[in-house]
Amino acid sequence: MSASPPLDASRLEAILTAIPRLTIAVVGDLFLDRYLDLDAELTEPSLETGLAAYQVVAVRSYPGAAGTVINNLAALGVGRICPLAVVGDDGEGYELRQALGRMPAVDPRRLIVSAERRTPTYTKPMLSERGQTPRELNRLDIKNRRPMPERLEGQIVRELGELWPEVDALVVLDQVTEVDCGVVTGNVREALAELAEGEVSKFVLADSRERVGLFRNVCLKPNRHETLRSVGRVEDTGDDDLARAARQLAISTGRWVFCTDGARGILLASPHDEETVKRPRIPAYPVSGPIDIVGAGDSTSAAIVCAMAAGVGVAAAASFGNLAASITIQQLGTTGTASPAQIRQRWRSTGEPAA
Repeated sequence: MSASPPLDASRLEAILTAIPRLTIAVVGDLFLDRYLDLDAELTEPSLETGLAAYQVVAVRSYPGAAGTVINNLAALGVGRICPLAVVGDDGEGYELRQALGRMPAVDPRRLIVSAERRTPTYTKPMLSERGQTPRELNRLDIKNRRPMPERLEGQIVRELGELWPEVDALVVLDQVTEVDCGVVTGNVREALAELAEGEVSKFVLADSRERVGLFRNVCLKPNRHETLRSVGRVEDTGDDDLARAARQLAISTGRWVFCTDGARGILLASPHDEETVKRPRIPAYPVSGPIDIVGAGDSTSAAIVCAMAAGVGVAAAASFGNLAASITIQQLGTTGTASPAQIRQRWRSTGEPAA
């Protein structure tokens, strides 16, 4: 293996130069992330219940789940972003579409609006107390707990087939825990596998909280826990066990696995023995001070897809993913993003990641 670092200055600039020319699809579950900023000093008792009535002083709404990937792609400067998702014909759906509309790169034509679904929403009350960092109170969730209607599932599959030739790469995000209750149903996974098998050169990266081991013919981005669980490992007995699990997962999908491992970076695994042996763990970039890891995986996914579509290869793409995540985790109390200017600044300040 070459002694050169996986991401050097020339590769970094090649990625950043290519990004504005890219068209990337984001297929999966779009949530609304709604932050309610609460001022503790304004809290008053409810006359009806006697419970504390928190007072909202600001509301911040952002696209969440697959929308977090979209936020990161937009921040990186992707020229055209094509979400394929289903949202409800409700107030939360309107709010979500408004948030997407504030990003000029987003092409909303494949966004399916249906009265048969609720718009999944994470409502996050953030309590501000004098002299303290705002803290999140109990989150309020709206999710669909019934299977995706067959009519909508068929529409997703058709839209996917029509979108496929238009894009340079795809990110797939399966956020919903309940089986077939989100956008990425079993039939959608199968359609994706067939498309990817027929065009190996098109990069597809899938991320799933519960079902990452069910994807075929696409690259995967699980974290350590998801990797082990996907191959039936009950306990985490160390790095050798993780490497074997990642390799097994890579063989199962037939493509590369980018296993994220927190401060330890990304472990790469290939379905081909010789490729896995050549690729060491791709180290993370050093970060100091407080961090917030919410959304770090999505920023990593967005950066990896951009780098792979730019043609720099898996190791450099993984390192670019780590670089973006090192920026987003330092943005506290929100789901962070990384811009090209921030990427360049972090690169200049850190150079190569720590081994």
